[in-house]
Amino acid sequence: MKDVYITRISKFMPNEPVDNEQMEEKLGVINGQVSKARRIVLRNNKIKKRYYAIDENGNVTHNNAQLAAEAIALLCDGSFSKNDIELLSCGTSSPDQILPSHASMVHGFLKNGNIEINSPSGACCSGMNALKYGYLSVMTGQVKNAACAGSERTSSWMKAEVFANEVDHLKELEDSPILAFNKEFLRWMLSDGAGAVLLENEPKGETPLKIEWMDGYSYANEMETCMYAGADKEPDGHLTPWSEFPAEEWGKKSLFAMKQDTRLLGDNILVKGVDSLKQTYQKHDIGPDDVDYYLPHISSYYFKQGLYDEMKKQGVEMPWEKWFLNLEDIGNIGAASIYVMLDELVESGRLKKGDKILLHVPESARFSYMYAYLTVC
Repeated sequence: MKDVYITRISKFMPNEPVDNEQMEEKLGVINGQVSKARRIVLRNNKIKKRYYAIDENGNVTHNNAQLAAEAIALLCDGSFSKNDIELLSCGTSSPDQILPSHASMVHGFLKNGNIEINSPSGACCSGMNALKYGYLSVMTGQVKNAACAGSERTSSWMKAEVFANEVDHLKELEDSPILAFNKEFLRWMLSDGAGAVLLENEPKGETPLKIEWMDGYSYANEMETCMYAGADKEPDGHLTPWSEFPAEEWGKKSLFAMKQDTRLLGDNILVKGVDSLKQTYQKHDIGPDDVDYYLPHISSYYFKQGLYDEMKKQGVEMPWEKWFLNLEDIGNIGAASIYVMLDELVESGRLKKGDKILLHVPESARFSYMYAYLTVC
């Protein structure tokens, strides 16, 4: 088995940052009424800036695959070109279409020769699954290098027109139609962008990071769906997919909008997250003392103190000085968040040889968690 190193990291954030007062202007006002939920959600998540692939006139500037292709292109230079990439592995929770696959579309924009591609599906963990596929491929000698990426372009899923048909339908039923909170909640959480890493079997570059191991855990066997798109959730927790609804119902129910069951989220995301964290600690015989930098992907600062308290409750408290977060200035970029966070840690100049980094990525879709343990070389 080969050792695997992250030798290059990049990020691509589209356009200028969007502050809290510009959000609704960019995404559009639903039913002509300023959102009452927006300030509540923003007060809790404490996000101040995010990025949208939308220009000042409301026109789309990049699709998801283009964002990922831009980030991957930034990995390349005169000594390593896009034609040197042997494997392309790209994860996202907001693909531009159902088919072809996301990585196939990214490859189409890169136009970098005939190579293997991989498109893990899912939500935030899809970016980590993309990384793990590349990691295993390099480790087993299938390839010498792999470009792995996480990207999201959720702004187009959150624009007002996505909900227009549902609101019009609600107007026929009641005088003051209000969009369900589980549909509006994510409008004020998510950001567009992409991050990428180059994996190689030699420790090249200024700050190579050795991947010691990667683990994943799913609780779908015991938990119902929490975040979803392309479906409607029944009272018993069952998901009815869009394909089982007549076409005229798709807009009336905003079936293709991302939705979040906030009740399930608050009750379970931290408990299961720390439970899986303990499992990965036990599996590799490490603990908080063996971590110098802890990078947790949290969707909202609302969960920051709760995560710390839950770790303390379960006996695996992580000291605050080891935490590294950038949510306030970047927003929640889903599958791309951990890539962008790692890029900013490396760029900060804080790292020194021998430092240990723990990546912790939760996915609320049906409660999955991914981990990676890195050593600075």
